[in-house]
Amino acid sequence: MLGNHNKITRNLRLLAGLGLLSPVLITAWPNAAPTGVYIVQGHDLAAVAAAVRTAGGEITHELGIIRAVTARLTEAQRQALRSSSGIERIYENRTVTSAAKPVDDGTALEDTSHMTLIGADRLHAQGITGANVTLAVLDTGFFNQKSLSQNTRKKTRILAQYDALADAPLDQWQDTDGSGHGAHVASIGVNSAVSGETGQYRGVAPDANLVVVRAFDEEGKGSYADVIRGLDWLVAHKTAYGIRVLNLSFSAPPQSHYWDDPLNQAVMAAWQAGIVVVASAGNTGPAPMTVGVPGNVPYVITVGAMTDNHTPGDPTDDRLATFSSVGPTAEGLVKPEVVAPGGHVVALMSDSGRIAREHPEFHDGGIYFTMSGTSQAAAVVSGVAALLLQADPSLTPDDVKCRLMATALAARTADGAPAFSVFQQGAGLVNAYDAAHSGERGCANRGMDVAADLAGTAHYGGFARQDADGNYYLEGPDGAPLHVWNGAYLWRDAYLWRDAYLWRDAYLWRDNFLWGDAYLWRDAYLWRDAYLWRDAYLWRDSVLSGAVLAEPVGINVWVPQE
Repeated sequence: MLGNHNKITRNLRLLAGLGLLSPVLITAWPNAAPTGVYIVQGHDLAAVAAAVRTAGGEITHELGIIRAVTARLTEAQRQALRSSSGIERIYENRTVTSAAKPVDDGTALEDTSHMTLIGADRLHAQGITGANVTLAVLDTGFFNQKSLSQNTRKKTRILAQYDALADAPLDQWQDTDGSGHGAHVASIGVNSAVSGETGQYRGVAPDANLVVVRAFDEEGKGSYADVIRGLDWLVAHKTAYGIRVLNLSFSAPPQSHYWDDPLNQAVMAAWQAGIVVVASAGNTGPAPMTVGVPGNVPYVITVGAMTDNHTPGDPTDDRLATFSSVGPTAEGLVKPEVVAPGGHVVALMSDSGRIAREHPEFHDGGIYFTMSGTSQAAAVVSGVAALLLQADPSLTPDDVKCRLMATALAARTADGAPAFSVFQQGAGLVNAYDAAHSGERGCANRGMDVAADLAGTAHYGGFARQDADGNYYLEGPDGAPLHVWNGAYLWRDAYLWRDAYLWRDAYLWRDNFLWGDAYLWRDAYLWRDAYLWRDAYLWRDSVLSGAVLAEPVGINVWVPQE
């Protein structure tokens, strides 16, 4: 790893608002040609680094997990590398800034009911609390509070901190979260404190161990290179710290098919290494086809958000959060897989963090803060994954995904009809208790091979289609349309999260088909608005054009409470 850190120019924004555009960062050096910052990928890391040095580029990051380096290059150097043997792709990165504060609804701080909603309280009563399972959080850093650094037995459980921005290890006790987002997410997953109001643990897996990787700064800014470097470190230290679950509460708009995105490649490598990866869907809903990177990776568990509508005692008005991003993906995959509580979630955050300073009305004046987003929903599911792995340590990532989906509760009306489309809620509301007691195996990611995907010899699509009227549907085994959806939000009154009867046979999850020559997308018939990158097939031509990257990439910091 390289010690010197230079900012890469493609930014991700933490989940909770909309992004602003910014031009590509170009640094002008005295008496030198302007340079840009690029991720250069090839067949072999050493060969790529040597080629960049031969071309005269300045390497800033080594990203072994995807056989790539990040480098400052002039245009002449970039062109030279494009024709260099052993170079597969050159990715350009772009920076954006966080969104302004939206109008909020003025809701006062209230306690959270998600432990009861997902059945985690029943597992806690049985002694299933995430013990001996390590959860890693890649986010904005760590908030040193006893209920984060210690488990329910007052034993130290923060195992390590790593700063991907500086490429340096950190003291495990060090306060590193200038934003507050990372602390909030980690707290939802593992907080060992007990709520004075409910008497329940505040964290889903209060005895899980914790590893923290800081890849975003105080403003919620990070780069592809920094995030990939953090993922590289986590995979390299998986065995040393027993890392079984990884929470990724950030999102960026897809700029290519999932397999061509370098961040997605690193995420797939983490899954291949045996780590359960949980990703937020994004906060750009409720429109269709808004699930971001890395939530569009088919292997991972992608999570949307629901809310109890501020009435924890009345389940009939629970609903999908309006900000929650929705599928299908460009490859026809159904996403998210599940939804989880992501509205007005109370969790730890220092009052000195940037988010708390900008939204003091949602801070209790002590150490707790209320925030909404699919970031929070993903953290809930990461905690649930830790509970499942304590209950059965033999589970693979595919097994965990299978059990979460097979036991999820679909939102249905009194007459049994879905209250939300499969593209909005996936299999339904995560059900921790039933998932931990399930015997299901082999029902997720069937027909897919992550090793072949990473090698570039096979890629995968799903069964989602769009008809001539713009409706989305699933193509059944006989070619007939199933679960037709017109893309509307569709909230029907007085429904409950019930047994997921629609997915018991789960053919749509189990047998993703293999496709070779991209025939589904060649004529752009799937998506009527020609959503897919018509003006450039993105990273196929080894470098991204400025026109392709005109869409915002980045970190969402805020959505109004739901």
